[in-house]
Amino acid sequence: QVQLVESGGGLVQPGGSLRLSCAASGDTFSISTMGWYRQAPGKQRELVATITNGWNTNYADSVKGRFAISKDNAKNTMYLQMNSLKPEDTAVYYCRYYTRTQDYWGQGTQVTVSS
Repeated sequence: QVQLVESGGGLVQPGGSLRLSCAASGDTFSISTMGWYRQAPGKQRELVATITNGWNTNYADSVKGRFAISKDNAKNTMYLQMNSLKPEDTAVYYCRYYTRTQDYWGQGTQVTVSS
């Protein structure tokens, strides 16, 4: 099994920056994709960004040019650097680890962008 522990959420002003971290532990040796998703109140959960074993990245149009997904394999950690934050970025952000046969989610971390 895989355990995912997120950190870095909090309150930030519009235009500010924040970096989220997702530390993975357990059986993480399979070929996998990791990603960040978010869910705002009253809205469905949506994809923010993904990164594969081959380091290919994918971003939602709403965050392109502002967010950057990355990972440190030595630390078994994934990151989401968020810049130029907007109030509409406010949501609970979730870390995801999945393979063809497994799917794990973190507990979520709150990001609030407000003046």
